[in-house]
Formats: sequence, C-alpha cells, structure tokens
Amino acid sequence: MMKDLNIDTFLKFDDVKKSYDQKNLVVKGFNMDVQEGEFITLLGPSGSGKTTVLMMLAGFESVTSGDIAIAGKSINRTAPYRRNIGMVFQNYALFPHMTVAENLAYPLAVRKMPKDKIKAQVAEYLNLVELSAFGDRRPGQLSGGQRQRVALARAMIFEPTLILMDEPLGALDKNLREQMQYEITRLHKQMGFTVIYVTHDQAEALSMSSRIAVFNDGVVQQCAPPAELYERPANAFVADFIGENNFVPGRVESIDGATAKIVTDGGTIVAQATADLTVGGACRVSVRPEKLFFPPSTHAHDNALTVRFETRIYVGDFIRYYFKLPDGTDIIVKILNDLSAPEFTDGAEAQLLWLASDCIAFQAG
Repeated sequence: MMKDLNIDTFLKFDDVKKSYDQKNLVVKGFNMDVQEGEFITLLGPSGSGKTTVLMMLAGFESVTSGDIAIAGKSINRTAPYRRNIGMVFQNYALFPHMTVAENLAYPLAVRKMPKDKIKAQVAEYLNLVELSAFGDRRPGQLSGGQRQRVALARAMIFEPTLILMDEPLGALDKNLREQMQYEITRLHKQMGFTVIYVTHDQAEALSMSSRIAVFNDGVVQQCAPPAELYERPANAFVADFIGENNFVPGRVESIDGATAKIVTDGGTIVAQATADLTVGGACRVSVRPEKLFFPPSTHAHDNALTVRFETRIYVGDFIRYYFKLPDGTDIIVKILNDLSAPEFTDGAEAQLLWLASDCIAFQAG
C-alpha cells in the first residue's frame, strides 16, 4: 500500500541553477519541496529545463548553484551510484545479451545480495509487472510495452528512495502508452515509491501526477495538482500549454474584486481577474472549448459572444466546432457527440454561452 505522505520534506530543491557556459542559465532558480510518496511531473516544451533538473538530481549533471537534498542531506557532491535512485529511460537501457531475469538480478548482484535472495526478489518483481513467464527471454524477444515493464521493474527492484523517469513512454504507440500509464500508476499506488517524471505530453502528466511543475525557458511557471493547473492556470503560458484553450482579445473596462468586465469585438464579458490586470489595459480571456455551449440551454451563464460558423468536425466521442469572432479570432467549441449536437450552415451567426467562473483574463503581452 502507498505510504502516507510525510509532513517532513523528503526531496528539496533550493534555488537550483544550471549553466553550461557560466553566462546563460538553462535552469533559473528552481525551488520545490517533494513529500515521500508523491508523483511529481516536470512538464514543458523541448529546451525548457525539465530534463536538466532530472539529470542534476540523478547526478549526471553538476549543480551550478543552489542545493538538492534528500532526507535533509545535500547530494550535490554525492556520486550518482551512491544516491540510491532508480531510473527509467525512453530507450529502456536494458542489457540485450542478458535475459529478463538477469537484467533484474544485475542491480542486486552489484549490491552483493545473496543469490537465494536475488532469485526470490527477481521472481517477486517479475510477478509484480506481470511478466513471470518471460524471465528466460532476452529483451529483443519482447514487445515495447514488455521491455518498458522490465525497465520499470529493474528500477524498483533494489528499493531505491526515489525513481526518476525521463520520457519513459515516448517511444510507444498510443495504446501501449495508455496501458503503461496505467501500469506505472498502479505500481506507484501499490508500492508507494516517490517519482520524478519528465514528459512533454500534457495528457500523460494530467492523468498520472500528484503535482505538475510547468517549465518554460528554465523557469517554473506554476506547480500545482492537475485539476488546479487545468482549471486555474497562473498565467497565459500555462493556460495555453496545458490542454486546449481559446484566447479572446479585449480591453479591461472595470475590475471588481476577483472579477473583471472585458470589452471584446463580440460583446462585453465577465471573467476571473488576474493580479496584473489594469483598467483600460489590453488583455486576453482564456476559456476552454468544453466550457462553451449553445442556446437555447437550461445552463446558467454569465457571458454570450456572437460568432460566425466556419466548420464542424466529427471526432467520434465529441464534435469540434470552429467559429470566428468579428475581428477574425478563432474560437473552438467541443461538445459530446449526442442528439443535442447542433448543425449550422456555413457563415451562419451563432451565440456562445459560458460562466464567468470558467474563464480567466490575463494581461496581454
């Protein structure tokens, strides 16, 4: 069973910076406290700094300044093999000349565990990843999903304090990737290990994580649980990067506490206000495609925008509608594929409705 989260910090990043040329920082003052048993995902576009953080934690890259500590002890000067960290890579990193069982036994043999205990532990972890019948096979005789399960078992088998995963599912097709997301989540809940996971896949991060740290240009833009990150992004970058979003340009007419009135080309709308908004200033209002709906409707709503219909795309379980505002801004609506899904003629005028609590106004910039 998963361990209860310790109130004490298990892993701590304290103002960690990384530069390769002593001039330009690729990681700019990274701070994070991780509790034991958490599943933390570092998410961001290529070159944003997330993998560099993982490599510093593993000991494969040095820390330029700041400190990384595990259980209250700095590991900045600790050799990688002494950090008691397991790693899972995208390319599996299995020994091709060894059987599956020999691959799992290797980290235990290096630690000089008795042979009878190695045999028992290998059998236990083969069973854990549902590969008991594959111990005598070599990695080349396995499917991609099976090889990744072996890599995961090998990272766990010596019971490390921490497991790092660097784009572990990137080489798998969609079905295998979803299956492995389930397997990793199942094992995390069952075993209670702490995970630092790197990916650029938003859906993967949202479905697996306790918290997600969104990186851009070496800086964490927001670190929060998945639902908070999706529903209440801290800035326009996070709103745009996580999931799908519409951005309606406008100007701030007034601010009343936590809400603002925004004048747009399609009408005046009410949105949640961010701290940097100023009356008269330009802004962008973010609203997700699934939060929009059409009249007539029994839904309560605070906002209505007039738009022009462009096209309708059948996706299967839902339908995507494409509209334009008078100023040419594109607006996408996603609704479930059911009998209520409306039809529009090309160029027809329509209204979109939604709640003020489902949109956020960010300062333009």
